[in-house]
Amino acid sequence: MPTSADSRRLVLASTSPFRRELLARLGLPFAARPPEVDESPLPGEAAPALVARLAELKARSVAAREPDALVIGSDQVAVLDGEIVGKPGDHPRAVAQLRRASGRTVVFHTGLCLLDSASGARQVAVERFGVAFRSLTPEMIERYLLREQPYQCAGSFKSEGLGIALFERLDGDDPTSLIGLPLIRLTRMLEAAGFPVL
Repeated sequence: MPTSADSRRLVLASTSPFRRELLARLGLPFAARPPEVDESPLPGEAAPALVARLAELKARSVAAREPDALVIGSDQVAVLDGEIVGKPGDHPRAVAQLRRASGRTVVFHTGLCLLDSASGARQVAVERFGVAFRSLTPEMIERYLLREQPYQCAGSFKSEGLGIALFERLDGDDPTSLIGLPLIRLTRMLEAAGFPVL
């Protein structure tokens, strides 16, 4: 899938439909491949270090199977009171997450890695994005979850959908980092790797 500027392939190391949709916004041809990575945090590992490490591991996992490609890895965690908040997986856990987040700020850390599988050159960054939640009533939480069912989303919401109604304000440089792939930073990384978006 060459572009006019570069003969290398662009490969997204992810099975996430949200990341695929985000990358497609740039209008570049790309392939998506599943990474094979243990996503368990290391003992005492802080959220920014965790997402940076996992983003790079995901990129390296796919790069081993994709010679002469630019491989994009990304990982995200949400943090509340110093504790990582994962994907709820089901309705009761999502209710508990949103009750806990009500009236408070959840910080999302999104790791991004662009790895040149031919040269081994890599760029790694972590984007921080804060989400201040409104005070949510039990009824608001139930209505939201039944309508959007964000059980596979960290923090139990989809900011690109109805989840926006849960927020008081957003604090960050790149709203796409909240969805899971920071496109502003990625655009700069691609340009630095000789793969301009424009």
